[in-house]
Amino acid sequence: MKRATTSDTLRRIGGEDLVAVGVCSAEPFPDVEAELLRRKTSGLSSRLTFTFNRPSVSTDVRKSFPWAERIVVGAATYLPEAGSPEGSPGETGRVARFATDDHYEPLRIGLLAIADHLISQGWNAEVLVDDNRLVDRAAAVRAGVGWWGKSSMVLAPKYGPWILLGSVVTDAPLAVDTPMERSCGSCVACIPACPTGAIIAPGVIDARLCLAAILQAPGPIPVELRRAVGDRVYGCDDCLDACPPGERWLAGSTIDRGTPSLIGILNASDEELLRVYDHFYVPKRDPNYLRRNALVALGNNGGADALEAARTYLDHDSGMLREHASWAIAEIEARC
Repeated sequence: MKRATTSDTLRRIGGEDLVAVGVCSAEPFPDVEAELLRRKTSGLSSRLTFTFNRPSVSTDVRKSFPWAERIVVGAATYLPEAGSPEGSPGETGRVARFATDDHYEPLRIGLLAIADHLISQGWNAEVLVDDNRLVDRAAAVRAGVGWWGKSSMVLAPKYGPWILLGSVVTDAPLAVDTPMERSCGSCVACIPACPTGAIIAPGVIDARLCLAAILQAPGPIPVELRRAVGDRVYGCDDCLDACPPGERWLAGSTIDRGTPSLIGILNASDEELLRVYDHFYVPKRDPNYLRRNALVALGNNGGADALEAARTYLDHDSGMLREHASWAIAEIEARC
């Protein structure tokens, strides 16, 4: 086998879409496993699965890849291309910036280039992007790509929280990088910025209150949290918006994306919704959850002209949608 390539070279191989690359050992993350289990037991993870589903697997990549020796972590930013949707008028909803398009695709391409290079050198390599077999944030911190923010996001120099993470698991004996000696210090800007108080301690999220989690969860949206949803139909950026390390990068984004028509969502067919929002996580691939979110956003922001669209759901086959439509109509009528 040829000599393994250095991490600096791997970043160049990954291309310009990778704003950072770091390498760490593939040793388990026992502290992270213990914390995931604690949050599951306490109920803080709510109905979230992903890395909470099997903590013993997601915190030990060797359970999936016994040959793993290193984890190459790559970061890509999705601003300014993602746009910067702010408070939207009337019948327009809001999508968090990370979901205004499949912003993971450039990250995948860069990591695949790295994996292909390692394979060509005679090593094993497997790309993991948005994959529950690895706690990618913990790997990013170990690999020196960023540091833990109090919002639970990984923050990177220049980009703050506006990054997506992915990894290449390999048996190549790459030199490991050193974790950053940085922290948020006394800054707590993200904590009061959360509209529901979901950041209950530095780095600790109560998923039962987190709007990003709630808008992806199955079942009805809790009545007591519906007004806090505002115009959101997918995701929430409030704690990211408040993060000082990302302010300058955020300022370069443009307000031109991430504002779908709520009535358009309600009028669309199942096929159209799943095609347009294919990159969203939708429980059981059931488009009624997109309609549920749109009804709540319409109830919070729609005018009298939105009543007709909401009323069409009073006779819907889905009891969940009938109830959300009834709530939305009552909210609009009380306001108008």
